Amino acid sequence: MPKTDRIEVRTDETTGELIRRAAELSRASTSQFIIAAAVDRAEAVVARADLTLMPAAQFDAMIEAIDRANPMPNLARAAATPRRFTG
Repeated sequence: MPKTDRIEVRTDETTGELIRRAAELSRASTSQFIIAAAVDRAEAVVARADLTLMPAAQFDAMIEAIDRANPMPNLARAAATPRRFTG
């Protein structure tokens, strides 16, 4: 896939040197290193946004509450009432 999008960043000298050194140790260009690190972090953030984490006991309580029947008689009566308007 052709690379057409450009993202630029500014950093202080110490951070820049650290990134360049890490890229060198990884045998990658600075751009490759930054992109790989950013992609790893972006994937983790997006994956976390799509998950709901909770303790096992809380999950079990939630499933139990979902499985427990709740007849809601007022709602059943309202649903059985004839409509005033039809479309």
